[in-house]
Parts: sequence; structure tokens; C-alpha cells
Amino acid sequence: MVRVGLAMLQGARHEHIEALHGAALELGVSVEVVELRRGDQVDGNLDALVLPGGESTAMRKASESEALLPALFSWMDQHPNRPVLGTCAGAILLASPGGEKEPYIATSVSRNAWGRQRQSFEALLSVDLEVPDGSVSEPHVAQADRFNHRPLPVSPIDGSSEGEAFHGVFIRAPRFESSSVQCEAIVHLDTEVVGVLDGARMALTFHPELTTDRRFHRWLLARADD
Repeated sequence: MVRVGLAMLQGARHEHIEALHGAALELGVSVEVVELRRGDQVDGNLDALVLPGGESTAMRKASESEALLPALFSWMDQHPNRPVLGTCAGAILLASPGGEKEPYIATSVSRNAWGRQRQSFEALLSVDLEVPDGSVSEPHVAQADRFNHRPLPVSPIDGSSEGEAFHGVFIRAPRFESSSVQCEAIVHLDTEVVGVLDGARMALTFHPELTTDRRFHRWLLARADD
């Protein structure tokens, strides 16, 4: 059983839950997604962590009353070899945790650098990342949660294997400052870096949870299960 903590601050949290369950089915492993809303819910029994998208300033403010972000950063400090996936605003938090904390990825990020909401876009991306292949006999069916929330429907998209194009969804996306990237570049939009890996920390400026290409979630589960 792989226990993945998911910061329930903002963004497509439920879609990440579905992506993790789908990836677990593809890999043939069991996963428990722990929904983290308070700092005291973050413990050493988590095998991996997901920081979803949203608006990074709002996420910092939303965390204040329950001290969630400090607990997440403390967990990352204590477990540097356990994998973390940060998407969009989650990538910003990894690059700029705030205060006097050192960044968790060796690159700088510019917020909303592609423009306003209307400048959001989709594009095919090239991926250079070793990910275990996934195979399933039946698709994962999204279930409504206790609040009767059902994740957004997404269409199957070609490109689920290493080296194949990935359908990137960019929503008010940040950008890595190209001259500052001092870690492994794993995803490109043409020549621009849009995904990096620094040890066990992966930061993506797009939203993989909004597609049914689960390779980044498979990477997280496989790395956590090593």
C-alpha cells in the first residue's frame, strides 16, 4: 500500500485523486490518498506528496489557520528522498516556499507568466522521463465523494509511454526562468522547459491531472514504492 498525501488547499484536487487511483490501477499497486487539510494530519507514514494547482498566494493564506504548508515543508525536510509532485501553483511552492526556507527545486519561477486566464492553452509536450509502463484490463471509473463531487470528465489522450508526446494543459500557468534551471529538465514545450526533476521533487507548470495520461502519477507511485 502506497500512502500519498494530497494538499487539499485549492485547484483540481479531486482530479489528482482520480489520477492517482487510475495510475495505481495501471501499475497494479494499492494506493491510499490521504486528504490533508490540517498540519496535524501530515505524518511520517506518508510515502509521497502532491501539491496541486490553484493560486499560490491564496494557498498560502488558506493554509495559515491550520498550519498546513509549514507541516508539508517540514515533512519534505525530514524525508528528502520521498517523492513530491507539484503542479502549476504547486511548482511555485516548491521553487519559492517562502520565508527563509531554501527552494526545493533548483530553478526560479515566474507566476502567471503566460498571461491572464484567456491566455490559457493546450499543447503537445515532449517528455524525457523513465516511467514504468501501465496496463489495465478495465478503466478506472470516477466516483462521487462524500460531498457528491465528481471529478471533471476528461477524454483519453494518445501518448502514455516514455518518449511520446504529452497533452499539456496550461491554466494561468507559471514559467520557469530558463537561465535559472539548474536541475534536470524532463518536459519541454518546443525549446522551453515546462517540467523539472530535482532529486525526488518534480515540478510541472501544467496540469497532468486533467488528462488520462497518468505517466507522472505513475512515476510518483513507482518512486514511492521503491
